[in-house]
Amino acid sequence: MTLPDPSAALAALFARLGITPIMIEHPPVHTVEEALPYWSALEGMHTKNLMLKGAKGGLWLVCVPTDRRLDLKALAAHLGAKKFSFASAETLDAALGVVQGSVSPLALTNDKDHAVQLVLAADMMAQPRITCHPLTNLATVSLSSAELLQVLDALGHRPEIVDFDALATPAG
Repeated sequence: MTLPDPSAALAALFARLGITPIMIEHPPVHTVEEALPYWSALEGMHTKNLMLKGAKGGLWLVCVPTDRRLDLKALAAHLGAKKFSFASAETLDAALGVVQGSVSPLALTNDKDHAVQLVLAADMMAQPRITCHPLTNLATVSLSSAELLQVLDALGHRPEIVDFDALATPAG
């Protein structure tokens, strides 16, 4: 039995929606720091993507600008989760069919059961273009914010747009 090529499914989805993302290929990158030199040639708000697991179950994919620091406790409270921890490599593979370093909202292509809740940063979505991995850490694509929302809608995912600045806890 031959498994379908996930990147082919993503390419077919882009074609069906009339989306032609800007794409660059690069050596494998596993962290934002490794990717930044390659991303400098690509227009868009560069992102980091965190797969979080709730203490009482539930999975969240949180997509924010690369320089955003997160208060996981405040975010968990905002989203109605007791506490967050980072999902394991096994959970990533089971839920989204990707490995660490390849996580992005586009991996929701593999979330047929809609088990993962997507959280997008409001400041990121206000940007004209957003970059993310197309199911592999060997490439990065740039989509307009509207195109990303169009892809998510086609996948049946309704992201929660969060103003992370409003979640910030006051110092003191």
